[in-house]
Amino acid sequence: TDLNDIALQNPNKLWVVGNHSTIMKYDMPIGIVKTGGNIPDRFNLFQNYPNPFNPETKIKFQVPELSNIKIIVFDLLGREVESLVNEKLTPGTYEVNWNAEEVPSGVYFCRMMTENYSQTIKLALIK
Repeated sequence: TDLNDIALQNPNKLWVVGNHSTIMKYDMPIGIVKTGGNIPDRFNLFQNYPNPFNPETKIKFQVPELSNIKIIVFDLLGREVESLVNEKLTPGTYEVNWNAEEVPSGVYFCRMMTENYSQTIKLALIK
């Protein structure tokens, strides 16, 4: 497919348009920062900070063992709004930033999931 156009929607979204109206959207990697050297004794998803927020918030979480971690944000109707983390992580404490610039004000939920663990927190976006 020949490339016709590239558009950067925001720092995290890239759209690529080719022949035959092919459109592909790529989510750029979100910065997951390891914040501590100690190995936690359990999984934990901390309350985001700040909360309420506009438009960015930080979400901190702990991983006690090598695990596939998925962290998603969804709305009140259960629709996925954004996937923040979906990868295998080593033990440690991490922080990820969510930029909700393109999401309307409201209450959202953030869920951290592994094979044997799930925790959900409530987020309030006020613009």
